[in-house]
Amino acid sequence: MAALITAQNCFVPRPKEEEEEIERIYKGYRDIMATLPKYRGWSTLHLCQYQGFWFQPKIGLEGVMWVQQRFKPRPTDVYLATNPKSGTTWLKAIVFSIMNRKRYNNFTTDHPLLKFSPHEVVPFMELDLFRTTPIADPEILPSPRILATHIAYNMLPESIQNSSCPIVYICRNPKDVFVSFWQFSVKMRPKDLPELSFEEAFDLFCHGVTPCGPFWDQALGYWKASVEFPNRVLFLKYEDMKTEPLLCTKRIAEFLGQPFSLQEEENGIVQEIVKLCSFESMSNLEVNRNGKSRVRAEVKNDVFFRQGKVGDWKNHLTDEMIERLDQITKHKFDGTGLIVDAWIDHHTSDY
Repeated sequence: MAALITAQNCFVPRPKEEEEEIERIYKGYRDIMATLPKYRGWSTLHLCQYQGFWFQPKIGLEGVMWVQQRFKPRPTDVYLATNPKSGTTWLKAIVFSIMNRKRYNNFTTDHPLLKFSPHEVVPFMELDLFRTTPIADPEILPSPRILATHIAYNMLPESIQNSSCPIVYICRNPKDVFVSFWQFSVKMRPKDLPELSFEEAFDLFCHGVTPCGPFWDQALGYWKASVEFPNRVLFLKYEDMKTEPLLCTKRIAEFLGQPFSLQEEENGIVQEIVKLCSFESMSNLEVNRNGKSRVRAEVKNDVFFRQGKVGDWKNHLTDEMIERLDQITKHKFDGTGLIVDAWIDHHTSDY
């Protein structure tokens, strides 16, 4: 069996002229970024507003611009889209296991996810491959490529939007998203930056000033796309995946054109994938407890695993915070057909 090719393998030397041209292009991106509206950042000094969304300038926005202008999709690509802290790591693991189950069918002793972080086998386009120079060569990745993004649907290049490539999007209760992302940001925020308090971060979140936010605008973009193009965009809720992981895993496989056969179901393959990719399993693997992702910079893998629970926001938000977020969610999603009743706290809301 051929060795697994990860995102790290895509960083290879290029001819000098090509490297210089890429550097020139990225300098142009940085010149544009210098003119953009800025506001206080979470894990960086500030965020930049670009095409209605907020991005970390050196950890994402340059990559977004490259993806928009120069990324070349393949007909066989699979794209995973999320808002940060919405089940990204989990979704990557599940889809990788589904797509590669014929090649890697030993889920207990010899599976790539036992040795590699999901972020190494399913890289982010804008955060890993094209974050800044030197950039990766994604043509090295074999088909079908599974690529992840936090980019809003309407910001994706037309080459992706107009393709037949499937997009799987997962959305999560914004109250849980906020709490998880704030705690993640505390771990990632450089010590030379002033502290960002819970209350300050909450106000930023409510105003949509979060990396890749506003949360609601991004979610609505993918929701509307899933309604208009149900064969190309699958919209999932984190809470449904936690409640019915087997059903959701089979639904994802069918959407990707990789349905489980009756024999696979009888042999327990779906259960094996769900078990391998569960929070309990993934968070206790050595690679995720003590390892580091090596795609772009060494980041400890354990920062991507907090609790994996539904409803932890109840332990952190005040009644006033709950009411404020619920009111924003109701206002943003009203009339869209996106049912979020389970996200609303009925003890503080008249929803």
